[in-house]
Amino acid sequence: MKILFISDIHGININLKKIEKIIEKEGIDKLVVLGDLYYAGPTYNQKYEVNSMNVKDTLTKYSDKIICLKGNCDSDVDIKASDFPICNNLALICVDGLDIYLTHGNEYNLEKNRKFNRKGILVYGHEHIPYIKKEKDMVYINVGSISIPKENNNPTYMMYENRKFTIYDIEENIFDSIEI
Repeated sequence: MKILFISDIHGININLKKIEKIIEKEGIDKLVVLGDLYYAGPTYNQKYEVNSMNVKDTLTKYSDKIICLKGNCDSDVDIKASDFPICNNLALICVDGLDIYLTHGNEYNLEKNRKFNRKGILVYGHEHIPYIKKEKDMVYINVGSISIPKENNNPTYMMYENRKFTIYDIEENIFDSIEI
């Protein structure tokens, strides 16, 4: 199974065309969106063109394969206007014998692992900084942001296939990976 993970779109659709091409080229089975779909806020509005309707329309095309989480910047009004289901806080997918927990990252993440007493893989965004870290029985993966990366990173996304997680930048260069 091929899974594509993106996070922190914030209503900015500049890289979604590239993601659509990757979905088609790679034959993606599932698209996981880890929250902060539409909200932009005043800081982002000044620097980036925001088109939440375009983001909604793009994601709706994949409603048959999307798993979506609510982010801390997603309003209830935005969620109700979406044409695909959006999970509130935490989701679990089991694939290839792995438990992959999905969340936005504001409640559960590497720093807040005391709240998340599980074994497996926790995948999230929220921080806009990509990384993969293994600690004890958990692997923590932040996929970064597809729209507004921090710490001079390029926009990033992640692919999963055959027990391997690979974070790529928008130019399809490998940022980090782990095989489990």
